Amino acid sequence: MTATHTTRLILASTSKYRRELLERLRVPFTAVPPLVDETPMPGEKPAALACRLALAKANAVAQAYPTAIVIGSDQVADLDGEALGKPGTFERAQVQLARMSGKSVIFHTALAVVCAHKRFERTDLAEVNVVFRVLTGAQIDAYLHAEQPFDCAGSAKSEGLGIALLDRIDSDDPTALIGLPLIRTSKLLEEAGLKLL
Repeated sequence: MTATHTTRLILASTSKYRRELLERLRVPFTAVPPLVDETPMPGEKPAALACRLALAKANAVAQAYPTAIVIGSDQVADLDGEALGKPGTFERAQVQLARMSGKSVIFHTALAVVCAHKRFERTDLAEVNVVFRVLTGAQIDAYLHAEQPFDCAGSAKSEGLGIALLDRIDSDDPTALIGLPLIRTSKLLEEAGLKLL
């Protein structure tokens, strides 16, 4: 999607989920991959990791496009203080879901909006508390074969069959669990000078 507004909007992401969410706001944007090392720092808490990476992604792209408004976002699943990232493989996803079975997991979805030219930089964090059902190995395997959520933090795609894994979702920003909190995004974009309505 090519930006045609006088102020260019860029999503610093390779995530198809974030692209699909941002399209809901009906503002033209371009998606640019951010070149950011996503390795956690020693002792870094899950929420801090998500916030640091969201801002790093936005700033990495804003350096190349200083007059654009750039959105960065990152999501980290938090199981008892331990960060769970994207599993990458079927076997790692099995382990993640088995560990989350019957437990409450916090999904930290961080957001950063940056415009280098305006010296504008804002961040926000949406926290979604997700309670998983008690899951059998057969249920986990059936879900993983059907959805293949290996590119999702914590292996759970709530917008698809993953909803059947859950008992409850508590959130004040319903799109945060999918990967981009649109209520917060809308507010920060307007603060940056991009009017949506």
